[in-house]
Amino acid sequence: MQRDPIKPVIDHVDLVVVRRGEKVTVDVPVHVEGEAALETVVQVEQQFLQLEVSATDIPEQVTVSVEGLAAGSQISAADITLPAGATLVTDGEHLVVNVTAQVTAEALEAELAEAEAEAGIEREESDEDAAAEAEGTEGDAEATAEGDTQE
Repeated sequence: MQRDPIKPVIDHVDLVVVRRGEKVTVDVPVHVEGEAALETVVQVEQQFLQLEVSATDIPEQVTVSVEGLAAGSQISAADITLPAGATLVTDGEHLVVNVTAQVTAEALEAELAEAEAEAGIEREESDEDAAAEAEGTEGDAEATAEGDTQE
């Protein structure tokens, strides 16, 4: 239905005739429920599945449970339980949900440093790094000066 954005008037209405038992192809959203194992990330690779269903029985969503799945687990379209009367049109080998290990801050920092080194990017020292390095240098100079006076 199209409405006029300013006036309270309906501009256009499309009517669709549906026969009982007629099958239609529709995109149904994927809904993930449950908690995967600790320190994992659940990635939904495909937001919709294409199903062939009766026009009067179109599901609102397809539910996928990731409860307790470990890192490295994958759910393809063929692994998903479909509502009664629905047929999967999407290729069954398509990856729908992927459970991966959570990246730690240290691993992320190491990967960033490696990428910067490959690209030839030199990092500027932060204020905290420069202050820590300056304190270390001053401490070394004082120790050397004290060693010189004791001799």
